[in-house]
Amino acid sequence: MSDPSLKPDPSVIGGIAVAPFVRPLDPVAEFRKRADRFAFLAQTSDLGPFLDFLAALTGVQAQIAERLPAPEPLRAEEFARARQAAMPPIDRLSLIDSPELAETLEATLTALREVEMPDQARVALEAVIEADADARRWLIANVMAETIPEEAAAPLLLVAIGVQVHLSRLAATLDGTELVPIRTGVCPACGGRPNISTVVGTPGAENTRYAHCASCATAWNEVRVKCLCCGSTKGIGYRTLDEGGKAEKASVRAEVCDECHRWVKILYQTLNPTLDPVADDVASLGLDIALQDSEWRRGAFNPLLSGF
Repeated sequence: MSDPSLKPDPSVIGGIAVAPFVRPLDPVAEFRKRADRFAFLAQTSDLGPFLDFLAALTGVQAQIAERLPAPEPLRAEEFARARQAAMPPIDRLSLIDSPELAETLEATLTALREVEMPDQARVALEAVIEADADARRWLIANVMAETIPEEAAAPLLLVAIGVQVHLSRLAATLDGTELVPIRTGVCPACGGRPNISTVVGTPGAENTRYAHCASCATAWNEVRVKCLCCGSTKGIGYRTLDEGGKAEKASVRAEVCDECHRWVKILYQTLNPTLDPVADDVASLGLDIALQDSEWRRGAFNPLLSGF
């Protein structure tokens, strides 16, 4: 007699595992792992001091994400309305004046005072801490809109550190199985742009491509060969720093699109499982520089690359 308590696993069809649309998110673990990766990459990179700095910032993100009380989850009816309308349930613009975001940002900025940083970053940090409500709101609004004016790159980077903590903790309260696709290259949790995509080697999801939200850290499934900027499947190519015949073995590549002339990096964790979607995006800055004078422009958003 069958056990009525046993229910079918929706992630398995016909005995074959089906990759989830959204990967589980643990912000504390995510930030800790990222901080370790930044520190490791700093040991052998020409960007060593900068990567060490980002390792420290990311370590603060892990501390704040773990220390603060859990955020208030989205109300069920709001989630249902967003799902029905195929809209992201986290409304980024409505969070600009959120008291919870203000608390997270304040805690983050205070903790950053204990981090060793370049003098320019220290000046920017103190300016953000001392900024009045209107100035701080302007900074938050720019981060939420994914616009980083060059003249404000340093303070916006520091504000983005706090915003990422808040958005990732909110995204972690969502039931990923209830999220629905919005459109290509748009985060189903908060509507943000990806900074990168990753081809994973995780059992049950081998060779599946996930885009990584630069704001809330949600990772969602996208078609393997498709432009994350315009959605085209035509004119897709790949560029690496090694064009001498070993490009197919490169674990970090730029996916270029001849339709919209933009590019987004893609990591192959199938070739190197230690790759991190944020740390290795920054550490592979040489690829960005190599493509600066090309016919393509960067289509991804990463606030940690502000000023580059």
